[in-house]
Amino acid sequence: MSRGDSKTVEATRRRLTGKQADTVEKLTRAAVEVLSREGFAGMTIRMVATAAGVGTATAYTYFSSKEHLVAEIFWRRLRTTDSPASDDADPTVRVVAELRSIALLVADEQELSGAVNSALLGRDPDVEHLRVRIGAEIRKRISRALGEDPDPEVVESLELLYAGALVRAGMGYESYSDIADRLERSALLLLK
Repeated sequence: MSRGDSKTVEATRRRLTGKQADTVEKLTRAAVEVLSREGFAGMTIRMVATAAGVGTATAYTYFSSKEHLVAEIFWRRLRTTDSPASDDADPTVRVVAELRSIALLVADEQELSGAVNSALLGRDPDVEHLRVRIGAEIRKRISRALGEDPDPEVVESLELLYAGALVRAGMGYESYSDIADRLERSALLLLK
């Protein structure tokens, strides 16, 4: 199925018809608005449902928790954001561009970026499912950037570098923009 197929969209919990996909889209848009106003601690599924113009029970049909909803938002952004187009012959340049792009995915939205970290660290089974999908996508992008037959230990090291950098940003030690710069420097050290 193509990303642009509006008739059926795969969601975390099930495949969706066009109408259901529209409802999920309303909920994810409303969640970003509620997050920016209330923060993650203040956000509830009920608030998001109200902002989206749907019933709370309907919202819970699609999202088991606010963590699940926020993780879905990040997954959708990652999935629909193209890898940086880099024809550079140097795999290091391609990897750095990829890591920077992912690190900055929600950097301009302070409440969302903090919520993503909190959500992805949760134990909700639906979040776990998304965490696996997100991790697989990041691994695929790093591996593709490294080129043919990448060393699995290098791929894993870059994944750990990325995850640690984003946790550090999520803890408030540095902004996501600063973390993207540090991530770049660290990746360059690792890939030397």
